[in-house]
Amino acid sequence: MKKVALIINPQAGKKKLEKVLNKIETRLSEVFGEVIVYQTEQEGDGKRLVEQHAEEVDLLIAGGGDGTIFEIMNALVPLENRPAFAILPGGTCNDFSRTLGISQKPMEALEQIMMQKSIYVDVGSYHKHYFLNFWGIGIISKVAEEMDEANKQLLGRISYYLSTSKLVFQNKAFSLKIHSEELDYDEKAELLVIGNGSFLGGIQSFFPHADVQDGKFDVLIVKEAKLRYLKKWLETKIQNDYPENETDDDIIYFRTSKLEVSASPEQNIDCDGEFLDKTPAIVEVLPKHLEMIYGDME
Repeated sequence: MKKVALIINPQAGKKKLEKVLNKIETRLSEVFGEVIVYQTEQEGDGKRLVEQHAEEVDLLIAGGGDGTIFEIMNALVPLENRPAFAILPGGTCNDFSRTLGISQKPMEALEQIMMQKSIYVDVGSYHKHYFLNFWGIGIISKVAEEMDEANKQLLGRISYYLSTSKLVFQNKAFSLKIHSEELDYDEKAELLVIGNGSFLGGIQSFFPHADVQDGKFDVLIVKEAKLRYLKKWLETKIQNDYPENETDDDIIYFRTSKLEVSASPEQNIDCDGEFLDKTPAIVEVLPKHLEMIYGDME
């Protein structure tokens, strides 16, 4: 890798990356032959810069929080000639970078990136949108909609979610239909999470053993009026290797590469923390679609 582009959101994480930008650029220049740095100013800049420059470089580094990474990745995935992709964490949660073993300290993460160790990772796809980490409907999207920035900074999405008893106990179930090769479902539910990565809200949560190269999603359905048991399930069963295609009275877990999802009433889709669409949707894996730099993966 000789030519590198860094697209950075200087406002992310209370300007965490902006404070060390000169050091970052200097260090990159010591390793790579050509380094170009672009700073975003508003939403859409990252997408435009990817479309203009990504195919000209060997490595594209995205610096910022999950929203910045989502925008840049969604512009990168459809390209015919994609460079290797790296995440320089700069936000609150930085979930997929954690899955890849990237340090949450910018300069340490930069050193990992410059080692140029890469793997090809699965990418989730629906409605011509893409995700690296998760896709969800139900209470997970409602919490994200209601959570203010202060709580997000303090607790992260999943911690706040588990502590928000009002939403957990007052949430209304919806009719959920799922069709996949492995399982069909047609009942009430309060939560559907489709996972590719292993972190949510900055902690290992639903799928700590997720494999980003296996061509499969981890899928979790929580049924009607059972959310009060979810925290216990997360603290016990999820810590071990949960049996594939396991079901019980409260929770269904299975793995698949493609599923059709519909809901009544229709549900807002939370896709890596972004709200772009509503159900119904066909969600599928693009296996080993994107070359990404990784750090200290277990």
